[in-house]
Parts: sequence; C-alpha cells; structure tokens
Amino acid sequence: MIEALQASHPRATLAEKLQLFGQFVGSWDVEVTNYKPDGSQETVQGEWHFGWVLDGRAIQDVWIAPKRSLRADNEEVGEYGATLRFYDPRIDAWRSTWIGPARGWVLPFIARQVNDEIILEGDFTPDASRKWIFSEITVDSFRWRAIESSDGWLTFRKVQEMFATRQRLEPG
Repeated sequence: MIEALQASHPRATLAEKLQLFGQFVGSWDVEVTNYKPDGSQETVQGEWHFGWVLDGRAIQDVWIAPKRSLRADNEEVGEYGATLRFYDPRIDAWRSTWIGPARGWVLPFIARQVNDEIILEGDFTPDASRKWIFSEITVDSFRWRAIESSDGWLTFRKVQEMFATRQRLEPG
C-alpha cells in the first residue's frame, strides 16, 4: 500500500503549482505550543513529515506530537495525524484535509498563498472558523499557527503555534 501511495516527485504538468506545499517535502522537528482558553500554555517537541503521494499529484504529511522518541510504549497522549493536500485548478487553490484520529477530527480547509504566507481556511460549525497559517518560510524553517474565531473574525484566539526546523541527514 505504501509503495502505491508514495511518489518520488511532483507530477510534471503540476510541478509549479505543487511547490506551494512541495517546498515542505522532507522531515521537520517542531516545537509545538498549545494555548488554552484559560490563558495557560504547554510546549511539546514534535515531528512533521511531508512527502509526495498519489502519482505526484498530492502531498501528504504526518504530524506527531510528542515526537516518537519521547513517547512511552502504548502511551495515549498527544496526536498522530495526517493531512492530504492537493491543488485543485477549478478553484485555483489547494484542498487540504487534516485527519486526527486521537480526537476524532476531520478538518477540511481551502489553502491559498497570500503574500508571503500560506493560509488555510475552514468553517467547521456555524460558530467556529479556523485559519492555519504557514509563515516566515525559509528552506530550513517555518512558523505555523492555528487561530480561531467565533464572531466572523472581529476577534480571534491563537490556539496553537509551531516552529519547524528541517531535519538534516547525517553523512554515511
């Protein structure tokens, strides 16, 4: 199944459009900060892996927090989820769906580049809208944050923030 899912590169006819998320292909260490409604926060070390899939037409990522090396066997804390993202030329944007099985989440977003950021937007209930934002993007790092609003974006609350650093393979 994994062999049929994965691809070694983007589909040539879509390569330019696919680079919006294709630039993240590889593995990343992430520092994850969760902001609670009461104003408290917690930070955990995680990992994020991006790869080409579905004949090079899409990008799938796997997000793990806390990272595997920090988990005890059979530990029930944190999240181990995945996103499937693909460019849809009919809307000139990306469709992106996060699957978080630990919490039973399935969150569909529409993603577009806005200036130097990538903004994913989704409305999941009549009183909750979310944005996930990739910013400060370089070859070796990026910032990601989740914000939500319950009043049509008159106000918003930061829910989560991550700082990612690309993993480097050791020689040999």
